[in-house]
Amino acid sequence: MVIEGLKQAPFNYTLMGAVRGALDHYGVPVSDAYLYGATGQAFMMNIHRELCPSGPYCWNRDPFFRLLANVGIAVTELGFHHAETPPEQRAASEERLRAALDRGAPCMLVNMEYQLITGYDDTGFLTAQPWPGMGFPPAHLAFGTWSELCDEVHMDFYILDRVEPAERAKAVRAALAYAVDLWRHPVDHTSEDYGVGPNAYQNWVEAVHRGHGASHGNWWNGTVWAECRAHAASFLKEVGDLAPDAEALSAEYAAVADLVARCSHKEMPAPEKDELLRQAAARERACIQRMEAAL
Repeated sequence: MVIEGLKQAPFNYTLMGAVRGALDHYGVPVSDAYLYGATGQAFMMNIHRELCPSGPYCWNRDPFFRLLANVGIAVTELGFHHAETPPEQRAASEERLRAALDRGAPCMLVNMEYQLITGYDDTGFLTAQPWPGMGFPPAHLAFGTWSELCDEVHMDFYILDRVEPAERAKAVRAALAYAVDLWRHPVDHTSEDYGVGPNAYQNWVEAVHRGHGASHGNWWNGTVWAECRAHAASFLKEVGDLAPDAEALSAEYAAVADLVARCSHKEMPAPEKDELLRQAAARERACIQRMEAAL
């Protein structure tokens, strides 16, 4: 069976591409900017101490799931699975996924990337590939063995159901409060080797000076988090009547997005990257202070 028309949007941030696809399936009429903004992901940045490309995947998702309900999607978590997950646990999760798909509910996994599960055949699940023309990640997940993943199994499964979105003013306020909390309580939002908010910028600067600025992780983190900041700018413009000082904040986040995008370039010399990251951090810190004062 296949859920007809269910497609993953080709965003760099594959979590948001998967959720975008579920919203489109359910006919929830929100912009990309509102999706990123109201879920708080427009304001997320998570950076490993060594600029590992895992930054966009390894943070505390619980607040995101709560905010996502404000947009119109309720998430049921099926738990973490790995190479040693026993067959009976695999089978139980697969049964729940098939039951959800049979009633028309999109499902999602995250292993190397976030992928929508769009259906299943006799041999396994059909999984969306985020970027057209690329063979990665796999487009199929064999029942029981998950053999397409080889030994790289560190996977969560989710069911995505439709719920009534929150009133926009409530959703916007909750998202801005989350943005502030990312900066004021960064250790609550990620694990020990990572940093969000001000700690993200600090980790990035220090990693650059340890020689990681030319790495794949530098490029990927910059690419994903610049996408998020660009949507922050658009979100604040869209909800200008509901957010304090929205026009000025939108312009500042557009500037931050540009700075972060420039820092994604591997070949940029470390001193220049250091300066641009410090500029981005200072401008974002000022934005957070203005949001906090208005909440």
